[in-house]
Amino acid sequence: MWYLCYFLHRLLDYRLPEVEALAKLYGFSEGEKPGQGLQWKQAPAHHPDSPFYYVFLPNEEVAHKIVSRSLLLKGMYEVWGEGNSKEELIEAVSSYPEERKAPYLAKDHTFKIVVDRFGKVLSSSEQKACIESIDYVPFQGQVQLKNPQHKFWLIEIDGQVVNNGLPPLEGKHMYFAREIGAGDRSLVSKYELSRRKYLGPTAMDAEIALLMATQALVQPGQLVYDPFVGTGSILIAAAHFGALTMGADIDIRVVRDGRGPDCNVWSNFKQYNLAPPLGLFRADNNMPPWRNNVSEIFDAIICDPPYGVRAGGRKSGGRKMLNGKRDAYIIPEEMRKDHIPSTAPYTLEECVHDLFDMAARLLVMGGRLVYFFPAARDECSETHFPKHPCFTLVSKSEQILSTRWSRCLLTMEKTQRYSTEEADCARDRHLEFKENHLQILQASKEKGNLHSVVFTPSGGAAGPHLQEQYGANGQTNQESRPKYRGKYV
Repeated sequence: MWYLCYFLHRLLDYRLPEVEALAKLYGFSEGEKPGQGLQWKQAPAHHPDSPFYYVFLPNEEVAHKIVSRSLLLKGMYEVWGEGNSKEELIEAVSSYPEERKAPYLAKDHTFKIVVDRFGKVLSSSEQKACIESIDYVPFQGQVQLKNPQHKFWLIEIDGQVVNNGLPPLEGKHMYFAREIGAGDRSLVSKYELSRRKYLGPTAMDAEIALLMATQALVQPGQLVYDPFVGTGSILIAAAHFGALTMGADIDIRVVRDGRGPDCNVWSNFKQYNLAPPLGLFRADNNMPPWRNNVSEIFDAIICDPPYGVRAGGRKSGGRKMLNGKRDAYIIPEEMRKDHIPSTAPYTLEECVHDLFDMAARLLVMGGRLVYFFPAARDECSETHFPKHPCFTLVSKSEQILSTRWSRCLLTMEKTQRYSTEEADCARDRHLEFKENHLQILQASKEKGNLHSVVFTPSGGAAGPHLQEQYGANGQTNQESRPKYRGKYV
């Protein structure tokens, strides 16, 4: 059956992938049966950014489960009629099967009517007038404004209202529908960063972290891992949905100390009364601590790899090179407890390569890798994203950072087992990165730093250290623009 989705007008590229992920989580996804699946349709005159979409779902139970967990759905509805005028709407509602309407119009049922006009706030008198005009529906039950058994919506789209940020439509469009369920935004308020005890400069926004957990199909009993855990924002979202969590970070001060015994990653979980992580450990994504015989243990890997906007990537290293070899050093026993290992820059290409190799080995079949990847605005397409033979791209959601740059939330599903061929390829590539580390780092610097490109004012003068690379007016040259091409890296 087709149900109307009324989305919030925000994070536009995240909306449909969220519903698709929830549909699969609750047992219904595209391609389950020949000729059926998760299908979308929209009125021909509507812009793709419009919040109104129809989705095909098997039954009302699945629809209710989806909207109950969704953050970006305002509501989901069974449409009794729609039209471009009141006359068309009345005709459509009258034509809707009586056997579908009758159970919700009986005398022993309570109801409430909600009037909504997209892009415009209606006054109380305007809402009252709209409600009184609904004389074409034979309600027999009692009106109850608090906790009614059924809610009915009269939704109007004024085609000439332009303050909703969309191109104007020709005329109006109207829906009369029964509410299946409403989205719940209370989680965003509950976990918002401004209320959290322990934060770092790269703490993931609560809403995005919860959406990432949904894309990873997180549910109770699963094991979720974040290799760049930081202050734990992503794992908090996963733990909220009932997952067991593990995390690692190269900065031992983050995972061990925080800002004291009552202000650290563990206290963040305690603040929300969530199950603490099974373990947080200091580990380098470039030199993972897993034994060679460890495989397929995680149901999902969710992370925000460091790509230089808020913090640059780091890997183990940093000591001087002597005769082409890294200068080894011995840590005295009395200094081991407080020793902080030295680190070296970690390029995005090498970081993503290591992430894919680790995920391909440690994810169960069907498990998901969900991560952010930066790209130029005109390169946010599948052809420019990293690829791996063990993974299939499920969805991408672009989040615009500036007029030139975006970051894309990529959801990959493991569809092929990790083989010795992939292991050999990854090892060779790892050695190539290691041998050519200095050349790769220099080439990365010559291409330009993403942080500088994003945050250099386009109209102001760049600092002396940037003028040679970006020009005195702060504009980047085409040659210096960083490109993250899609390869098996």
